[in-house]
Amino acid sequence: MAAKRKRGALPAGKAKRARSAPSAGEAAPEGGPRERSIPPQEHGIPPQEYSIPPPVSQGKWKNKERVLIFSSRGINFRTRHLMQDLRTLMPHSKADTKMDRKDQLFVINEVCEMKNCNKCIFFEAKKKQDLYMWLSNTPQGPSAKFLVQNVHTLAELKMTGNCLRGSRPLLSFDPIFDREPHYALLKELFIQIFGTPQYHPKSQPFVDHVFTFTITDERIWFRNYQIIEEDASLVEIGPRFVLNLIKIFQGSFGGPTLYENPHYQSPNMHRRLIRLSVAAKFREKQQVKEVQKIKKKGTKVLVEEDPTEVVFETPAEEKPVEIQLVKPESKPIVKDKKKLRKIQRKKQKKLFRTEG
Repeated sequence: MAAKRKRGALPAGKAKRARSAPSAGEAAPEGGPRERSIPPQEHGIPPQEYSIPPPVSQGKWKNKERVLIFSSRGINFRTRHLMQDLRTLMPHSKADTKMDRKDQLFVINEVCEMKNCNKCIFFEAKKKQDLYMWLSNTPQGPSAKFLVQNVHTLAELKMTGNCLRGSRPLLSFDPIFDREPHYALLKELFIQIFGTPQYHPKSQPFVDHVFTFTITDERIWFRNYQIIEEDASLVEIGPRFVLNLIKIFQGSFGGPTLYENPHYQSPNMHRRLIRLSVAAKFREKQQVKEVQKIKKKGTKVLVEEDPTEVVFETPAEEKPVEIQLVKPESKPIVKDKKKLRKIQRKKQKKLFRTEG
């Protein structure tokens, strides 16, 4: 038995057709109310424009280099600020907690694997005053160990340069990097670590600063400059530090030694030489004092008389010697002047009487 359909209801499976509002230029049907579309300006609502921004990078992120930057325990504030500056300048870097000094260095390879990083910058502090930097390609190698000197961070330098955060840098190398084989290896290591990969998600599609690596005095000097668009001049941004190469290893944080710097002098040896030089100066002063004491105690050497000393001496005139036979009268010592005058008057009176 077919169910009865209520009045005004539609059969099942058929939906009520929505009535479309006529456009502004279209007339309403006869017999029905005329509807008018009200623009949003009349309601006080501003017109909304929907525009999809273009993507930042049109290409794909192929070179997926990730650098792990962390340190060991015992670093000072300057090293911590330098590490933070490098993380700011390198958008493809990652951070991790400090490593215990008791752990072996090969544990860093496992840390990089857990963090999904294939490059590593590790700061190792010793004696709370010496700073070493490890640059490694994990886990195959090679790796290089440097002594970091003359560190100046962004916080303590008042440079006028500035660059966009996350922008990709240019890498400038000294021509000596192409002459020596060990410098060529370090150049490739620097390119892979400090160069921001193209189309990296955290990077910006701008090139407004340059990293320079210069070799002077058997050391590598790192500087960061801003490129000014008007005249393409360079203004330093910071940070700045000097890398003194110690060794290059075949493996990651160890393995056979590929190169050892013959000009390297350890900080302990440098401090020892300074102490020895200070001690040598002190000993020299003591020896000079002892020699002076011996000279004072020794017998004085009599110098022979010089016959020419008497040439310009003129003999003085000889005066006759007078011998006084009478004892001179003693003068009375009188403190009072009035009494002295009375005594003189009495003497004068006596003289007058004798003469008279």
